[in-house]
Amino acid sequence: MSTIQFAIEGEGAADAAASLVALPELSGSWEATGADEREITLAAIATVVGITGGTLAAAEQIRKWYAEWQKGKSGKTIKKVVLVGSKGKRIQLENATAREINEVLQELVK
Repeated sequence: MSTIQFAIEGEGAADAAASLVALPELSGSWEATGADEREITLAAIATVVGITGGTLAAAEQIRKWYAEWQKGKSGKTIKKVVLVGSKGKRIQLENATAREINEVLQELVK
């Protein structure tokens, strides 16, 4: 089975990962992968195993999710998100277009 992972860094990493896999267009899970000395999660991995609806709609929702967390959703921010496809393709979401995200998401439906 193909999976796509999102490596998320920043003080809001855990909350951001949880909200990403809660998007109606995605199904998956997440786990915390790093914390600082105060036990604050600073890194998380969200793993997506399925997409409901079209990949382009999911890509648009991911862009929207990213923009909200970059601005500081719930008072927490994320610094960096890297999308890693099942074939090893990596995209930083900072400057990624919905089309580029869509190309990676299509690996799940092939």
